[in-house]
Amino acid sequence: MEIKNLDETPAFMTKDGSEIRELLAHRNSVIRNQSLAEARVAVGGSTQEHYHARAEEIYFITAGSGRMRIEVEVREVKAGDAIAIPAGQKHKLWNTGHEALRLLCCCAPAYEHSDTIITES
Repeated sequence: MEIKNLDETPAFMTKDGSEIRELLAHRNSVIRNQSLAEARVAVGGSTQEHYHARAEEIYFITAGSGRMRIEVEVREVKAGDAIAIPAGQKHKLWNTGHEALRLLCCCAPAYEHSDTIITES
């Protein structure tokens, strides 16, 4: 049985500027076809707009609030919201709240830097 604890998982920065703690993926577990990570966006911060050529994502907001854009649609998001992001769809997330925006990111196939295409400078 594999169990990973968030507080014991080291953070790294993704290409889009998110602080990520990868809980389960092929790099650190028996999981082969998906990944689960927690991402954090600082107050006033945002990710860079990007898309994933292969991976579809689910964002599940666990704390804070923000604004999500997928292609041209923009919506306010908050703790408890689950967001579907199809592969190939440009997306960006802003923290518009007063605390760190925290979310779980599920990717299938697993997150890879090489599958992240930045679409803004």
